[in-house]
Amino acid sequence: MDPRERLTTSVSTAELERRWAAARDVMREHKIDFLVMRNDEEYLGGYVRWFSDFPARYSYPFTVIFPVDDGMTLIASGPTPPGDPFPPQWAVRGVKQRLAAPYFPSIHYTSTMDAALVVGVLKEKKQAAVGLVGTSYMPVPFYDHMKKDLPGHKFIDMTDQIDRIKVIKSPEEIELIKATARLQDAAMEQVRKSIRPGLKDFEIFAEAQYSTVKQGSESQLILVGSAPRDAAIKPQYRRFQNRVIGEGDQVAVLIETNGPGGFYTELGRTFSLGKPSQALQDAMATAIEAQSLSLSFLKEGASPKDIWDANNEFLEKRGYNPERRLYAHGQGYDLVERPAIRYDEPMKIQAGMNLTVHPVAANASAWACVTDNYLVTKAGVSDCLHKMKKDVIIIE
Repeated sequence: MDPRERLTTSVSTAELERRWAAARDVMREHKIDFLVMRNDEEYLGGYVRWFSDFPARYSYPFTVIFPVDDGMTLIASGPTPPGDPFPPQWAVRGVKQRLAAPYFPSIHYTSTMDAALVVGVLKEKKQAAVGLVGTSYMPVPFYDHMKKDLPGHKFIDMTDQIDRIKVIKSPEEIELIKATARLQDAAMEQVRKSIRPGLKDFEIFAEAQYSTVKQGSESQLILVGSAPRDAAIKPQYRRFQNRVIGEGDQVAVLIETNGPGGFYTELGRTFSLGKPSQALQDAMATAIEAQSLSLSFLKEGASPKDIWDANNEFLEKRGYNPERRLYAHGQGYDLVERPAIRYDEPMKIQAGMNLTVHPVAANASAWACVTDNYLVTKAGVSDCLHKMKKDVIIIE
């Protein structure tokens, strides 16, 4: 048996080599000898996958050491030598060595075992310049151990420089992104067919999850929230999905899953069992118009702050609450990737970005959001990657 048949969808070696070459160009420009990154889950853990094509999952930390002139080192929780580390040798590309130790975040005295392995690799080069990628994912014990045991090394945060490469999608990546959007359309159609009085919110979650997994999704975050016709309700996390759907209710659903290959898009719609309230209809019309407004700004060189300000000005003029968190952002291997469409994002809009745009029209009477993905092109924004109609979807 060929063990490679076990692997889910992978990017091509040519795509990985494109990424590695781009990263090494930046490393040479900044005189960096190694990049070090560490992730422990998949939703917001895209750096290790971007370099290695393997995601970290289930809070098991996974570290990549990427040299400017040699193969990578992968470090995972696993057996001590001579045990075989993860991932298996036959599955990796561009990797010089695989290391492991039995460390777990829940066992505090193992908290520097992976850092000790990193030190063992990096100390082979004296006074090396080490670029840290995704410092917010590095625990204090990990970072402190590296700094303490490599006193001659220089540590530089290279997250921004790698972000600027990672956010521009290649043609191969774009095809995988489009596949995720199609997967979510099919899952939302399954939701439409499944919603009925008497089901609990989590049963709708289960229908959407089953559909996406059957189509090749590897990681699923699905929010479902129901409420009576005249209440304001937004999608809810799994902990809050025990409500029973009643006659005439509204149901808000947000499907935030990746697809085959690991790329994220997201799709959000609101359903009504029977005629929706006028307040919900008005709010949804406003959310759709707000999305169109933001799309008109999505051009090369646009400032996220300008888009943020225009969206909030529009919502407030219509009598809805201004956005105070995040209503549009990039996506790739991370569910939330730069650029963030916010007042404080310095990264400009560029062709090749994949963005989800999900403005919310909310007040005391209603909550409505329309969520879809778009690509930025040289000519402006693409057609919507999702095909599900934008409206309150009525279940007769």
